[in-house]
Amino acid sequence: MKDKNKKVSRWAWIPTLYFAEGLPYVTAMTVAVIMYKRMGISNTDIALYTSWLYLPWVIKPFWSPFVDIIKTKRWWIITMQLLIGAGMAGIAFLIPIPFFFQATLAVFWLIAFSSATHDIAADGFYMLALDSSEQSFFVGIRSTFYRLAMITGQGLLIIVAGSMESMSGLEPLHFTIESTPISQSSLPADSQHFRLPETNKMTFVAFPSHVMLSTNNISSDSLQKITSFAIAENQKNGFIQQEKQQLKRENQSWWSKVVSTPLGNFIKKHFGREHKNLFAGDGKVGNAGLVAIRLTKQPDEGKSVVLNSGFSAGDKSISMISGERLVFTSENWNKPAYVVVQLDYKLKSQVYANFKGVSGNIRLAWSITFFILAGFFILFFIYHRFILPYPDSDRQSATGNFKEIIHKFGETFASFFRKEGIALTLFYLLFYRLGEAMLVKIVSPFMLDAREVGGLGLTTGQVGLVYGTVGILSLTLGGIVGGIAASRKGLKFWLWPMALTITLPQLVYVLLSTFMPVNMIYVFISVAVEQFGYGFGFTAYMLYMIYFSDGEHKTAHFAITTGFMALGMMLPGMIAGWLQDLIGYQHFFIWVILCAIPTLSLIPFMKIDKNYGIKKD
Repeated sequence: MKDKNKKVSRWAWIPTLYFAEGLPYVTAMTVAVIMYKRMGISNTDIALYTSWLYLPWVIKPFWSPFVDIIKTKRWWIITMQLLIGAGMAGIAFLIPIPFFFQATLAVFWLIAFSSATHDIAADGFYMLALDSSEQSFFVGIRSTFYRLAMITGQGLLIIVAGSMESMSGLEPLHFTIESTPISQSSLPADSQHFRLPETNKMTFVAFPSHVMLSTNNISSDSLQKITSFAIAENQKNGFIQQEKQQLKRENQSWWSKVVSTPLGNFIKKHFGREHKNLFAGDGKVGNAGLVAIRLTKQPDEGKSVVLNSGFSAGDKSISMISGERLVFTSENWNKPAYVVVQLDYKLKSQVYANFKGVSGNIRLAWSITFFILAGFFILFFIYHRFILPYPDSDRQSATGNFKEIIHKFGETFASFFRKEGIALTLFYLLFYRLGEAMLVKIVSPFMLDAREVGGLGLTTGQVGLVYGTVGILSLTLGGIVGGIAASRKGLKFWLWPMALTITLPQLVYVLLSTFMPVNMIYVFISVAVEQFGYGFGFTAYMLYMIYFSDGEHKTAHFAITTGFMALGMMLPGMIAGWLQDLIGYQHFFIWVILCAIPTLSLIPFMKIDKNYGIKKD
């Protein structure tokens, strides 16, 4: 007979539970977008339809009471993991069919709904199975494994799919782009100069295979001519299909006329900072060039060979801006298709980038990838079915008819807003990350913008390097240290220090925008300090959400707090760009620091048990 009271190590299930929580989210939000792009779906359709997949996470507080009152959290966790696994397998089966886009989107929505429900149950189970001190200690661990799932989805899964694409098709195509401050740009590839190698096998050939591009910027008109030529030739020969053009709204809205424009003029007049925009004046953009691609043998009648090309290695300041997906048939195989590559307009040094084109069975590769994901979740289901503990407090609260369930639903939702200190709590949830909500939208543009407009003038590759190394490491380390610290002294002790830590490190951007250093070491140090501070300071935010949600309906109440957390990030982020355009980077970062005042002024009035979160002997 199974011993439900058997003690299970927290390390045995917390890491795997939160890895399983993050994986379907990143699959729906990121992996789906890449898969559809590889299969030739237009950017318009991808953006429109995959955006709806976020809806279940936005509205999950509205059905969280059902998770709280029907069945146990443990039951919801393992059931949702089984459903997510079945959904992943369903997508794998549906990818090969003709109407795969509509069919897989429907299954993705079901996966998203199941994943959001799994989030509710997992967070509730975490609060039921751990006491307050354990919750404090493991809050950084759960965040770390959730981020690890993000990295796995955005990195490992894409690598697996790409590798299978390469193995299932023709020999991969390779070409290299090199920037140089002294060489002139290569001439656009011309079919008259195209020399095919003598070969009996079907393969792709690039001309030229090594392109030298000058770092001297070109006019936007010159770039337009290059891209227009490539697109026109590719459309004429059937390598790409023409996408529908979207109509732009020309009339100014009532909001713009009556509110945003007058308010913006007032802010700009009294608080703005003027910058001289040299790049807008001369209209210069990064240099660009063409690479022509041919197929060496004719495909069978009615068959097509799809070439998907993209960045492979090197410096990401060199990018492909047109021709990522080309379709070769028996009618156009002997004509050149064109891809357009471009340098970052801030690039002045000699770097290189390798690009790779694969022509494998894309649908087969992605089907196998989703079968692998399905296998992961079947394993999660089996593992958690046996390893998750059985907390005494994890039980369903509704055992009657439908009328009783609806009554308990309303009562659960209403009881959240009857909690003591609800007004202070909502203020805290909405304003604790006010500065960060604005900062996160502007930091990357600040680093990428030209120095003449107040930015740091970094290249895309440099920004990716900064956040992909010290940024991730510092954020993760800050979260882990924050969890350990909270378990030593408790939430009440650390609330002030953590609130200051999530804010004061943002001063580094005031310094960067003031002194505008050229040495990258200062940028690395600044990002490391700010990201560590955010990871450390966010611990208090998460712990307070758990603390306030404690009680009879803690699962549903925690889900509601996450809804206000999302709202607190969404609304400030919507106006961040508008405000920065009006007052400039330096004044904007000063404003971000001032955004800490509402939260810091609120903390003395918040009532928290001084022993909450302290590790018990």
